[in-house]
Amino acid sequence: MNKKTLFLILLGILILPSLALADITPDEVAACGPGVISIACMVKAAVNTTLYIASGVVVILWIITGLLFLSAQGAPEKLGLAKKSLFSAVAGTALVIFAASALYLVGSAFGLTY
Repeated sequence: MNKKTLFLILLGILILPSLALADITPDEVAACGPGVISIACMVKAAVNTTLYIASGVVVILWIITGLLFLSAQGAPEKLGLAKKSLFSAVAGTALVIFAASALYLVGSAFGLTY
């Protein structure tokens, strides 16, 4: 099994229960109502779960980047790998921040609450 397939399976295992149960936070109960399962609640749950998972992946990327810089010890090829990892971590952080900002901006423009 290749890495992409394994990643997609694990991502599905993490997200699908949240979609099926419309797992909402107490703050969202007022918007969705207690015990109400609707498409809007499921979308909110999916968006929140995806943002939580993406934030966790970014934190893991920063930890790996730090470990790569610590283990490089001045070796040029290891420093090159650490620099690529740093670029990926910065890009991932910017992407998550941009996605969350765009989500809330578009949601507020259309009167949606996320």
